[in-house]
Amino acid sequence: MRFWDQQHDARSETRRLLLAFAVATVVLVLAVHASLVLAWWLMALLLPVRLPFPAGFLVANVGVSLLLVLGGWWVETSNLRAGGVKLAKRIGARELRPSLSHAEQRLANVVDELCIAAQMPRPQIMVLPRVDAINAFAAGWDEQDAVLAVTQGALDHLTREEMQGMVAHELSHLHEGDTRLKMRLAGMVFGLELVYNFGDEMRERGGLAWWFGSAVMLAGLAGWLTGQILKAAVSRQREYLADGRAVQWTRSKDGLGGVLRKVLGQRQAAERAGQQEPRRGGLAHPSVQHMLLVDVEATGRWGDGLAARLAGRLDSHPSLEDRVQRVYGRRMAPLPLTPVNEPPERAHRNAGPATDAQGPSLASLVDPFARL
Repeated sequence: MRFWDQQHDARSETRRLLLAFAVATVVLVLAVHASLVLAWWLMALLLPVRLPFPAGFLVANVGVSLLLVLGGWWVETSNLRAGGVKLAKRIGARELRPSLSHAEQRLANVVDELCIAAQMPRPQIMVLPRVDAINAFAAGWDEQDAVLAVTQGALDHLTREEMQGMVAHELSHLHEGDTRLKMRLAGMVFGLELVYNFGDEMRERGGLAWWFGSAVMLAGLAGWLTGQILKAAVSRQREYLADGRAVQWTRSKDGLGGVLRKVLGQRQAAERAGQQEPRRGGLAHPSVQHMLLVDVEATGRWGDGLAARLAGRLDSHPSLEDRVQRVYGRRMAPLPLTPVNEPPERAHRNAGPATDAQGPSLASLVDPFARL
């Protein structure tokens, strides 16, 4: 895996997608105005009298559209600032207990080692004890609120090398500011959705309001769908970036690659047993799905037609097969799940969050790419 090139490509593609997101927002505002102009013209054609445009027609249309988009973005972003730890607890996570579990002590040691190597503060570590699916997520608006949550399935079935790959992937999201970026994009999409909802409320009043509300709804629906597609595309590029960063930090393809291959094996085993997917608990919560290591939904659920292509554009994660191929440079078979049998580890002495006093890390010195 040429992780330098992959990180560079992911950052460049993210910038292009964010520019497209900004352009889509401007186009939505103009589309709302154009739709209302068209609705006014059609209404004027049906009436026997001449109807000039009201004074301030353009300013009012653009102003209300921007108020809805930016106001919705501010409201939703404020709601998402509730905190990573609170979000993790809401879906059933608990604090790490390294003194009571060898697997959780190993996880604590892995997080400490990688945080020191990456020169970043240690996030709060939590465990989802009732989740069999191999997965993890990182959340938090800033360093003081950062949390890394790992499922019990990952603790039971991942080797130390694979645990390093998974943790490195999630730490990359915190290091690159992906959690903040995704929250902001989610807020902007909510603002685009408000335009559609505003048109729907206008339609309920009947009369001319129904006519103009339909025009606003049409423009709002197109803008919301475009925003959803661009948000998902940005999320997929950040997953590629985190995959490349994980290989860079661990210097191992088999770390993260082994995790992804075991997830494939776990899902195939569940399908053979007639189950939809291993027990996933609170991971199905919509607030965390875009933050997960792997999507909780199984691939191929829409078949191969138009619905599958549209669903693929709305997926927040690339397919597992694609990510495995990028890591190894070729297709790899799924790995079977076997219980991990590794010797217990002791807690690291003086383990704690990295600080600026420790100086720059080796990874930061050799990384030629700046953060987005």
